[in-house]
Amino acid sequence: MSIAPTGSSRRGRPTDQAEVRRHNAAIVLEALAARPRSRAQVAAATGLTRATVGSIVEELIAGGLVTEAPQQDDREPRGVGRPGTDISLDASGGAGIGLEINVDGLSVVVVDLVGDVRHRAMRPGDQRGRRSSEVLRSAARLVDEALAESARQGLRVRGLGVAVPGLVDLEAEVLRVAPNLGWQDVPVLERMAKAGKGGWPAATLDNEANLAALGELWSGGHSGTDSFVLVNGDVGVGAGVVIDGRLHRGSRGFGGELGHLTVAPDGPECRCGARGCLEQVAGLDWILRSAGLEPRGRSDAVPALVAALDADDPRAVSAVADAGTSLGVGIAALVNLFDIDTVLLGGIYAPLYPWLESSVQASVDRRVLSARWAPITMRPARLGRDAAVVGAAQSALRDVLADPLGALAG
Repeated sequence: MSIAPTGSSRRGRPTDQAEVRRHNAAIVLEALAARPRSRAQVAAATGLTRATVGSIVEELIAGGLVTEAPQQDDREPRGVGRPGTDISLDASGGAGIGLEINVDGLSVVVVDLVGDVRHRAMRPGDQRGRRSSEVLRSAARLVDEALAESARQGLRVRGLGVAVPGLVDLEAEVLRVAPNLGWQDVPVLERMAKAGKGGWPAATLDNEANLAALGELWSGGHSGTDSFVLVNGDVGVGAGVVIDGRLHRGSRGFGGELGHLTVAPDGPECRCGARGCLEQVAGLDWILRSAGLEPRGRSDAVPALVAALDADDPRAVSAVADAGTSLGVGIAALVNLFDIDTVLLGGIYAPLYPWLESSVQASVDRRVLSARWAPITMRPARLGRDAAVVGAAQSALRDVLADPLGALAG
């Protein structure tokens, strides 16, 4: 897994010498995030002078963000710059911790600066019915363990990203509502920090579908695809909309709640209080019940469902196909609104993709006005159910990649 470049072409024009140097350092680090290069190759790739690149590289090496090693081939022309040495990101130069709080459990990962997962832990179990304070204490213990493991591996943790299934007030750092958990106005970061051992890095809170979309953007390996919808399925259903490499949050940051799009006005009541929401006819609980499997409290629910599908169990096959048809209705609405040509199915939908694909595609093709002239590409998300927690960890590293000199000064 690698961390994608940060997209310096979209940065604003720097206004003074210090800003120019920080801007240039970010461009250099972006070039090195793509692949190891010599100083001369970085200069050629960025358009900066070799003197500027050399000076910045030395500062980044001193700060532990990049490292140099002998080249493994003869890519560098002899007699140019400092031949024979490659510069690359230093894996130990920074790490991000990602935590996901979901209906069916808690998970945490530590991702280093080059995008490798260095630690992973899970606490499976249905979180519905537990008090938020109890869940957040469990989550804080996972973070404390991840910090301890990071220290053992010699990783400097640069930040913590927390993914939650609901509407997040980014400015107030409050989870406004999570219908499937029954939570409302919960200051997640504040309560977790109080429950932890202390010494935590800066933390951010975001919606799990948004972070899953960013995880796929940064580490999914979708080369050449910078506009897509990531539909993240679990008990709830969310969507992350990425347009031109940027997450589209909406005017107040509450966008992407695909699971609460009404697809059956007279359908089952949703935990949000409405009827016929998409997640009530395409979420994990509905699929499991329709397939004749127990929907609550089973960490092996998806593997059990996949086993039934592999065995051509008619109830399971029918349940997934019906969910796919409903899911296609929601996806078509997004495509008609945003004119996006690529849809990634993540979360539980990734392992179910072979059985979902035809019904989702058929439903989308029937409802997307432009489908005849502009076909929609559908594929499973590469990170699967890890997308949100990995995206959360990598979000904690973005400040380092976007402003390495600022991170070193901090």
